Amino acid sequence: MRIYTRSGDKGQTSLIYGNRVAKNDLRVEAYGTCDEANSAIGLALSHLRKEDWNGKDAFMEEMQKIQTILFHVGAELATPKGKEVQWQLKQEHIDAMERAIDEWDQDLAPLKNFILPSGHQASAGLHLARTVVRRAERTAVGLGDEINNPLVITYLNRLSDLLFVAARYINKHTGGTETPLNPDV
Repeated sequence: MRIYTRSGDKGQTSLIYGNRVAKNDLRVEAYGTCDEANSAIGLALSHLRKEDWNGKDAFMEEMQKIQTILFHVGAELATPKGKEVQWQLKQEHIDAMERAIDEWDQDLAPLKNFILPSGHQASAGLHLARTVVRRAERTAVGLGDEINNPLVITYLNRLSDLLFVAARYINKHTGGTETPLNPDV
């Protein structure tokens, strides 16, 4: 399979099922932003390669599942309205993410104030990924009725919550320092 096709050289791309749209189409922006978020998560996690803590393997496995589901969410967004989605996001995926959030959050001190993205490189990277997911969510909301599966919006919303908790969880287990927001600046 060739990497380049030249079919996008004039600013058009294909959705799933071959529909051609402009590369700045809102649907392309939505699934492209999911791809960007997935890459940011992968980069953040790469900073954990040499780290070791009890539960790291389970954490990494959960994050890989989340990345895989996010990839599929992008495919759902790339599927035109009314067309069959090959893999479909289900409530059980969101439920599993909420269980991970609750499990990791139990391990953390309660927040007493806002924090700045900081600490371990992986933590700061997940904060960046969280903001990219928020952009993907805003873009997907802009698609309105054009989304085949309304759970996509819920998933993206919950994913940003998970990334916030995961960033804090990494800081705790790697010795990263959370920087509290100074309201007096």
